[in-house]
Amino acid sequence: MKSKIATIKEEINNYSFDSAENLEAFRIKFLGSKGITKELFSELKNVPNEQKREVGQDLNDLRNFAEDKYNHFKSQIATQKSDDNKIDLSKPGEDFEIGSHHPLSLVKKEIISIFSKIGYVVSEGPEIEDDWHNFTALNFPPEHPARDMQDTFFIEKGEKEIALRTHTSSVQVRVMENTQPPIRTISPGRVYRNEAISARAHCFFHQVEGLYIAKGVSFADLKQTLLFFAREMFGEKAEIRLRPSYFPFTEPSAEVDVSCTLCNSKGCNVCKYTGWLEILGCGMVDPNVLDSCGIDSQTYSGFAFGMGVERIAQLKYRVTDLRLYSENDIRFLKQFKTGI
Repeated sequence: MKSKIATIKEEINNYSFDSAENLEAFRIKFLGSKGITKELFSELKNVPNEQKREVGQDLNDLRNFAEDKYNHFKSQIATQKSDDNKIDLSKPGEDFEIGSHHPLSLVKKEIISIFSKIGYVVSEGPEIEDDWHNFTALNFPPEHPARDMQDTFFIEKGEKEIALRTHTSSVQVRVMENTQPPIRTISPGRVYRNEAISARAHCFFHQVEGLYIAKGVSFADLKQTLLFFAREMFGEKAEIRLRPSYFPFTEPSAEVDVSCTLCNSKGCNVCKYTGWLEILGCGMVDPNVLDSCGIDSQTYSGFAFGMGVERIAQLKYRVTDLRLYSENDIRFLKQFKTGI
C-alpha cells in the first residue's frame, strides 16, 4: 500500500496543468467521489491492524497534497483569466459616439431665447383643434374664402369640426380667452397642412408665432421687435423690410424680409439676386379677433407675427431640402454636433 501511495504521489507531483479542463480532470481523477484517493481509503480495511495507523496517516498526507496542488493551480488559472480580461491602458482609446440636437430644436431654442430677452413667455396648446380656435375666432367665418388658403387635415366634420391645427395661432386664441392684457407670448409647435411633400413643402412643419397685446401698441412697436429679432438671429448688420400682404386675423398685414447675410445684400443664388430673404408674416391684430376672444378692441391693440422654424433653419444652415429634417439621416444630423 505504501509503495502504491508513493507512486500516486509522484504522479500528482508530475501532473501538468495547462487549462481549466485539465484541472477539472485532475480533481475528478484524484479527489472525486470515485477517484483514486477515495479508492485507497476504501482499501484501508484490508491493511493489517498494526499498519493501519501509519498507512492512514500516509493517505491523509496524500489527500492533502492533492488538494493543495489542486487549489494552487486553480488560483493560478483564475489569475491568468483575470489578466486576460484586464484593460490595457497603453492602448489607444476608442471614440465614443455622441448624439446631437436636431437642427430644428436648435433653431427653436434660439428663437425662444431671443424673445425671452424682451419679456415673451412660451405658451403651448393641443395639436388637434376645433373649428373655433383654429378658424372662426381668427376671423375665418364658415364661408370665408381664406379658409381655402390652408389645406386642412380634418378628423371629424359635422357641427363641431375637429382637425389637425394649421397654425399655432390657435394657441394665441386660448391665451387671449384666459388672460387679461397685457399679453406678451410666443407659441412654438408643430402644425399640419394637406400638401404634397417636396423639397420646398411638407405635410407637417414647425412654427413660432408671437402675440403682444396692451394699451397703445402700434405698428412701430412691431417693426422694432422684428428688427431686434433679425439682428439677434442673423447678426447685428441685418436689416428688415416689410411688404404689404394679407392675413385674415391681422390688419394691416405684412411679409417681412431680412437682408441676405451670405452676400451682404449684393445678390446671390440663395436670395435669388434680390439681396433679401423672406422670413415671416406679421400684422396688427384685427379688432374682430380681439372682440371674439373677450378683449375690448376699443381699449387694447396688439400685433402678431409668425415664422416657420424650418425656414429660419434653412437660412441659418443653408439647408435646401425640407425633407432632410424628417428623414433622420445620421449623416445629415451629425453636422449639428457642435450645436449641443
